[in-house]
Amino acid sequence: MNAVIHVNSKDNLVTCLRPIKKGEKIEFEGKTYIASSDIPKFHKMAVADIPKGGYCYKYGQIIGEALEDLHPGDYVHVHNLASTRGRGDLKA
Repeated sequence: MNAVIHVNSKDNLVTCLRPIKKGEKIEFEGKTYIASSDIPKFHKMAVADIPKGGYCYKYGQIIGEALEDLHPGDYVHVHNLASTRGRGDLKA
């Protein structure tokens, strides 16, 4: 079974289909990524450099903005991603 799912060519995040351990090598689409921390099952991992404030894409859609610089292999979740979906607090 594949360790991750990468749905759309725009995606700079993948979904982990099983728990990933820090330092584990993940290979897909001809590239190798090394997890920078433990990543729980069904959580996200960056597969590209994403600058602070940059958009994070999953399933071809923007799901949020990076709260810090993200690098391939980084665990991406609420600690470093601000959702841009359903944010009533951002409405003017």
